Amino acid sequence: MKKKIVFMGTPDFAVPILQQIIQDGYEVIAVVTQPDRPKGRKKVLTPPPVKVEAEKHNIPVYQPEKIKEAAEYEKITSLEPDLIVTAAFGQILPKPLLDAPKFGCINVHASLLPKLRGGAPIHYSIIQGHEKTGVTIMYMVEKLDAGDMLTQVEVKIDERDHVGTLHDKLSVAGSKLLSETLPQLFDEKLQAEVQNHEEATFASNIKREQEKIDWTKDGEQIYNHIRGLHPWPVAYTTMEGQVMKVWWGEKTQITYEAVPGTIIGIEDDGFIVKTGNSTGIKITDLQLAGKKRMTGTQYLNGAGASLSEGTKLGD
Repeated sequence: MKKKIVFMGTPDFAVPILQQIIQDGYEVIAVVTQPDRPKGRKKVLTPPPVKVEAEKHNIPVYQPEKIKEAAEYEKITSLEPDLIVTAAFGQILPKPLLDAPKFGCINVHASLLPKLRGGAPIHYSIIQGHEKTGVTIMYMVEKLDAGDMLTQVEVKIDERDHVGTLHDKLSVAGSKLLSETLPQLFDEKLQAEVQNHEEATFASNIKREQEKIDWTKDGEQIYNHIRGLHPWPVAYTTMEGQVMKVWWGEKTQITYEAVPGTIIGIEDDGFIVKTGNSTGIKITDLQLAGKKRMTGTQYLNGAGASLSEGTKLGD
């Protein structure tokens, strides 16, 4: 008899994981995701990616604003699932829901727990300069990402990885790991491992003030900051009082002495900014406030044609 699974997830990261569960032949009896939200400048009401995928397979979709409310979670428990699988759902599940399925509730989390618990583990793994990260599948508890671990897989972080590329790698790795984990879970062949809570670190959602580049940091840190926020929510600085998004930059060795944040070189494809050490950052992909995103070359051939060395970025 097919095991009945309720899947709970919201963003693109969760879609391949849902697809894998369906492909592996389990019966997905419902999908739970966040409500549709307004998106873009025109604030168009947009369904979450997981909802779009579920509807392709004619799976019933639930979109509770707050899953902790009894009227909401009882809709799920009444389905009598064998297992609940979550992946970037975005809400902590209440105890009655955690206790309902025979095989419990498990989460596919994009880090090597206990490191980087929270909502932005992919961003922080790059921002903090980690050489590897991974995916952990663990039992869910009422505390954030603190449940006992079932399986884990490592994923290497390459020098040019950014949130977008690493997101895709981890989503695929998580799908594969879940596919390998579920048969063992249902056969009761897995021994859960308690997390070492003393080693826990946290990756809370990125706040606006964290997006701003601090040019006094060394070049390696700033490079990690830029790629750790690319392609969302995107790092920024200011130039002549205006916000400038920095979509991408390259590391470059410099010998100039200057105040961090000062433009010290202008090349065909971008301009070089002094950092807190000898590794400069050449900005090659940017967006001025109210303007379209452009390459460094496009900027220097247009709005930035009069840009000169000595211009200071940041406050």
